[in-house]
Formats: sequence, C-alpha cells, structure tokens
Amino acid sequence: MTPRNWIAVASADHARRGRDAGPPEFMQVCHGKRLPLERLSGGDRVAYYAPATVMRGRDRLQSFVAIGLVDSAAPYRFDMGGGFIPWRRDVRYLLAQDAPITPLLTQLDFIADSRYWGYPFRFGLFAIGDDDMRRIAQAMQAATAALGL
Repeated sequence: MTPRNWIAVASADHARRGRDAGPPEFMQVCHGKRLPLERLSGGDRVAYYAPATVMRGRDRLQSFVAIGLVDSAAPYRFDMGGGFIPWRRDVRYLLAQDAPITPLLTQLDFIADSRYWGYPFRFGLFAIGDDDMRRIAQAMQAATAALGL
C-alpha cells in the first residue's frame, strides 16, 4: 500500500508531548477521538501543525512542529488521569526544526487561496499530497529520505 500523508493539528505543547514522550512516541487528534486515527495506516507520514504554543493560546505560532512515520500498531486508549482516556497511535518522529507556515502558503497545493489558508486546519486531521509533505519536511529540515520522499 502506498503511504499517505497527513496534517494533524494540535497546540505545539500537545504535539511535542507526543513527540518527546518516547519510546513509544505517539499522536492524538481531535480531542482523543478514535475514528480519525483509524484512517491512518502503518508507514503513513504525519506532520503536526500548531496554530499556537498552548491549547486556546493566542500567540499565533502557526508552525509545523513535528513530523514522522505512523507505526503499524492499531490505535489504543491511554489513561491520562482525571477521567480523560484518549485514543493514541504510535509514531516514529524524525529530528526536525519548527517551520512557520507563512513562507509556504503559496507553495502548498492543499491551500487553494492564500487569503483563506486556515480553512483545512479546522478539521484536525486531513490528507495532503506527496509534494506538499516534501515541502513541509524540507522546511522543517527533516530527512526526506527517512520519510521515503
């Protein structure tokens, strides 16, 4: 099966918590829902976009903050305490630098109109093409060969 590419959306501190937790490193999307994670397959690529540094933050970080490969293991539940038991999926993150989205706005195919570029991110998880994932990985100074791009 050909790997697919995904953008996941979360605050930077949440995305980094999954990236820096490992092993195993993990991802959560859409407030811990299972169904979005089931859309992913082992070997798929995922880049995390963070609109802000913290959840509900107003700092406008607007950067890609993590990138990696989805593990083949199925989504699983994890008790974070306080009655919150979200679904997770394991990911092998690559070394990468944060990359602001602004310089990429006119280069990314999934952005149809740079005036309304934020619209796709409202879904929390969405698919993109290989060329866009390559551009994001390059902007993050991540090893595109490790991603198979």
